[in-house]
Amino acid sequence: MVTRRRMIGAALATGGGVLLLRATVRPAPLQAAHTAATGTGTGNGTGTAMDMDMGAGPAAGTGAAADPGPDAGPALAEKFTAVLPLPPVLSPVDTADGTDTYSVTMLRSFARILPGHRTEVLTYNGAFPGPVIRARSGRPVVVRQRNLLDDPVSVHLHGAAVPAASDGGPMNLLDAGAARTYTYPNDQPHASLWFHDHAHQLESEHVYRGLSGTYLLTDATEEALPLPSGRYDLPIALRDARFDHAGRLVYRMDDPAGRATILANGRPWPKVEVAARKYRLRLLNSSNLRFFSLRLADGGPITQIGSDGGLLERPHTTDTVDLSPGERADVVIDFSRYKVGSSVVLTNSMPPGPAEHVGVVLRFDITRAAHDPSSVPAVLRTLPALPTAVARERTVVLTVDETPGAAPRGMIDGKVYDPNRVDAAVAFGTSEIWTVVNGNKETPHNFHLHLVQFRVLARNGKAPGPEESGLKDTVRLMPGESVRLQASFTSYRGRYPYHCHLLDHSAMGMMAQMEIT
Repeated sequence: MVTRRRMIGAALATGGGVLLLRATVRPAPLQAAHTAATGTGTGNGTGTAMDMDMGAGPAAGTGAAADPGPDAGPALAEKFTAVLPLPPVLSPVDTADGTDTYSVTMLRSFARILPGHRTEVLTYNGAFPGPVIRARSGRPVVVRQRNLLDDPVSVHLHGAAVPAASDGGPMNLLDAGAARTYTYPNDQPHASLWFHDHAHQLESEHVYRGLSGTYLLTDATEEALPLPSGRYDLPIALRDARFDHAGRLVYRMDDPAGRATILANGRPWPKVEVAARKYRLRLLNSSNLRFFSLRLADGGPITQIGSDGGLLERPHTTDTVDLSPGERADVVIDFSRYKVGSSVVLTNSMPPGPAEHVGVVLRFDITRAAHDPSSVPAVLRTLPALPTAVARERTVVLTVDETPGAAPRGMIDGKVYDPNRVDAAVAFGTSEIWTVVNGNKETPHNFHLHLVQFRVLARNGKAPGPEESGLKDTVRLMPGESVRLQASFTSYRGRYPYHCHLLDHSAMGMMAQMEIT
């Protein structure tokens, strides 16, 4: 397991950044995002926009400095004054024939993220943070997506086993003004998934500006457990952001230190009132670049019960939860150990950025006593045994050019992404072992494999920690690290990508393609 010192050292090695790009480097032009950043317009191609009131006060003026500096955003928000919002849960427009059908529109909106300011964002159904879809294993979901943005998009359900046509691949684009139906069979066990834009060279800025949401898949195994539920089960999406003096989102590649405002469910450093009892928190790192190392300020216990692909076999008690971009952790915190009227802060020990800002995430305020019938069983589920027959072993190397002044290129096995190239031919119905290597000395990466949930066999030649013992679809790779994983390709045929989920890296070309036949 990587040490905390090594993780922090890697984050500091490039002057506080996780990329080697200069701040002036941008991917292909983004008309909608550029408009939002410069204030040159407020509508979209269809003249549609929504104004969401999140209780942050009246709209502000439009003037702003050309270069606000990294501290402009934090200065606009006082910590622990905003209330943690819960993302809206979508209702299906049709439930006929055992299928839940949803209607979703991608459009520009205005969110009241910071006090006294309106911030233009890109959204699903006008929601920032993005909405929640609740699904059940064995019951299909159909989502009719309509794109009212100026740019093409591609909707990817991260962590799901879906047909290639509905996977939301980087080149399977939904053009501006067009509509498409995505079909999710839900032929997999429970998992806390999420969906986000995946249009190649646009995904980084689109997700940064808001195009992501939550997809909670449940099943009978999960529902039979006495875990905290209902109002005591909270989805929390974490990310960072940079704002100018007018409260507008500022997007720049290679800007993790400048993104010094930490958002939880779209609000800066919020507070959340909790009862003195157990809560289930479904944590998602929806950042483009930032790694989180989360702990309670008093070092109190956190019980991890799940990861990307659902529940672990057994709960794991720890004081720290590490999440790279795209990773999820399902945890239980028992607030009965605190007195009513007290508070505890969820902190982050991973740079870059000013510690007084990026070092805190949110505050739990214990406001009342409550009956608590919930518990965390010693055994949560039984995972299927790993196949003993392995058809093939592969090695995948992730790199960016760390030479100062080098062109910004992300590579897998020394190659920049080419949608016309198949990088891995996989036989349907087989199991493979992949060794994924971070070939850089200073730059961290992570690795996301579409279509499958895999098992981590080893990290740096040693058995993985209990937090990586379950089903995973995304794993972190600090400089020089390697992860050995096993995946079974038994659900669908077709072409699917694999890539670094530091989205600026994938936008740079750190992506490859497998074809399952």
